[in-house]
Amino acid sequence: MKFTCEKYLLQNACAVASRAAASKSPIQTLEGLLLEAGADLKITGYDLKEGIFTHVAADIEQPGAIVLGARLFGEMIRKLPDGMVTVATDENHNVKVKCGKSEYNVIGMDAEDYPEIPDVDGLNTIRLPQKILRSMINQTIFAVSDSDVRPIYTGTLFEAAGDELTLVSVDGYRLAKRTEKIDGEELEDCSFVVPGAALSDIERICADTDDMVKISVGAKHISFVIGETTVITRRLEGEFLNYRRSIPENFRYQIKVDRGELMSVIDRVALIINEKNSNPVRMVFGDGMIDCLCVTPIGKAEDACTCEGSGEDLEIGFNDRYLMDALKAAGKEELFVCLNTASSPCVVKAADGSEEFTYMILPVRLRAGA
Repeated sequence: MKFTCEKYLLQNACAVASRAAASKSPIQTLEGLLLEAGADLKITGYDLKEGIFTHVAADIEQPGAIVLGARLFGEMIRKLPDGMVTVATDENHNVKVKCGKSEYNVIGMDAEDYPEIPDVDGLNTIRLPQKILRSMINQTIFAVSDSDVRPIYTGTLFEAAGDELTLVSVDGYRLAKRTEKIDGEELEDCSFVVPGAALSDIERICADTDDMVKISVGAKHISFVIGETTVITRRLEGEFLNYRRSIPENFRYQIKVDRGELMSVIDRVALIINEKNSNPVRMVFGDGMIDCLCVTPIGKAEDACTCEGSGEDLEIGFNDRYLMDALKAAGKEELFVCLNTASSPCVVKAADGSEEFTYMILPVRLRAGA
C-alpha cells in the first residue's frame, strides 16, 4: 500500500476515527486505526460497541490496507511538518511515514485481523440538518446517566413521529427533553435509544451547517452519516421511562426568570460547595425575588435573583449542578420555573410558550439548619 495525502486532512480524519478506537483492549487491533487505500483513503476506528469511519481524498499509488496504533499514528501525523504525507507499507507490515525531511518507520498490524463493523439494515431513515442535531444533543446529553445500574438510561431516547423528532435523557434525578420540527420531512414513526458516548462523538463531528445527517435505524444498530464520516453504534435495549407521565402538566406557581441572572446567582452561592460538602442550594421563591442560600462546613453564601410572580415563600433545595446544567442548556433567555410543592419536581421551560425544550429537576430534601 502506498498513498499521499495532505497532512491537515489526514490529521483531522485520524482524530475523528480515533474517537471510536479502544483505549485498551485484549484485541490489539481494536487499539488501532484501519487504513484502507482504494478509490480513496478510508480510516476506521472500532471498539466493538461503536465504529467510526471517514473518507479522505488521497493520491493512491498502490491499494492496500494496514492497521496502525491510533494514539501513535495520530501523534505522528500531528507532529509532522505541514505538507503532503506519504504512507507506504510492505508485505511484512513495515510502515514508512514521510513528510518533507521527517520520516518514521514503524510496525503495523495485519488488516485481516481487524473486526468487521456491522451493517445497518436501515428499517427507518431520518434526515435533519447537522446544526439541528448538534443542538438537540447538546441540550439533552447532560442528563444521560453515568451509572450502569440501568443501562438503558446511559443513552438518549430518539422518538420520531409525523414531522417531529424528540430527544429525551434521564438519570433518575433529572430529565431533559428537546423537540424539533423537521421541515419538509415526514418521519416514519419509530423510537430507539442511542448510547451517550456515541452521541458525544456525533455532537463533535456535526458542524454548524445545514448539511444533512442521515440516520438509519436497524434492528440492533444505528448509523449516522455526517458528510464523509459514518458513525455506527449499537442500540440500547430495555424499557425507557414514560416521560409523558413523569412531567407534571399543571403547576401551582410559574415564576418568570432571566436565565443569565439566575445562573450568576447560583454560581456565586455554589462557590462554597465541593465534593466533600455537597449541600444543596436552598431557594425561597418570594414575591418578585428568589432568595438563594447555601450553608456548608466552609461557611455560608447568600444572594438573590429578581423574578416575575410569587411562589408564596415556597422553599426548595436543589443540587446546584443539576439546576445549572438545565439553565446552561436552555435555548432561551427568559424562562419559567414551574413549581408545586417542596417535594415535587421543578420544571424549567421557555417563557414564550414554545415547547422546544423541557427540563425537570427533582428537589433535594432539606434538613433543618442545612
